[in-house]
Amino acid sequence: MPLFRQTYGEVTVPLEAVSGVAFEPERKRGRLRLRLREGADPLRRATGGRLPDAADPYRLTVDVNRAGVAEYLAEEIHRALLLDRISMEPTTAYLLPGPPVPVPARSSDGTVSLDGAQIRVDRSDDSDRVRRATGPRIIGVGDLVRVEWPPDPGTEDGFLRFVTRETVLAEPPPEKDPYALGLWGSARRDLLTALVATAVTARLPHPSTRTARAPHPVPAARREPSPPPGTEQEPEPARPADPRDHGVLLRRLRELDELHRDGVLTDEEFTPTKAAVPRDF
Repeated sequence: MPLFRQTYGEVTVPLEAVSGVAFEPERKRGRLRLRLREGADPLRRATGGRLPDAADPYRLTVDVNRAGVAEYLAEEIHRALLLDRISMEPTTAYLLPGPPVPVPARSSDGTVSLDGAQIRVDRSDDSDRVRRATGPRIIGVGDLVRVEWPPDPGTEDGFLRFVTRETVLAEPPPEKDPYALGLWGSARRDLLTALVATAVTARLPHPSTRTARAPHPVPAARREPSPPPGTEQEPEPARPADPRDHGVLLRRLRELDELHRDGVLTDEEFTPTKAAVPRDF
């Protein structure tokens, strides 16, 4: 198992954080891949999807003799999403907690750790002499604006940077930033700094809490004329959801499963028919 996944450990994903699941078969083995809703996972937020596939905790390699089990599991997750009517919209809060603290990591440039309230950055002997001479850096999570984690792509050095209220306007280059740690050594080991970035991200305000930009004003020539006073129409009330719909949906899905199992519906007929059922409710 890759070092990153081994260190991150077991991840429990609530159903409400899932947007989909897919089994991708191959000749000798396949992949079971879980897709999460936007904004649900601080790991996705911190790494921006830059983790290699082997380190992705939501990707599982499946041997060919277990392909049937993987397909069944994917179908059951898909069915649960339908029955529980899980929204596919972005979340307004993190639904996964991120790695537990304390969480340390080491790179060729030094070590970094988070105890829950403070981040500590210590320079190694291989680090820049000037930055090493300033000693350890202690950063309160409350003083952070954001955390940046672009790893080494193979053509230039990566870094882990903590953008504070002090540095947000200056934006010094990473190699001169007192709150940045260079990632230019072992890619396998440097990946572990993403755990610190994730734990910090989970403790920062969710992106949805940022003040939304004011909408652009609509030019006067394109505005719809206002109705004369006293002629406004009351909006048509929305039809309340019928609590019986959920039971009917569940019964319909079970009926289709039975027809498929009994051979009345072929595989080609069963899949599109089942996918169309939720649209009728």
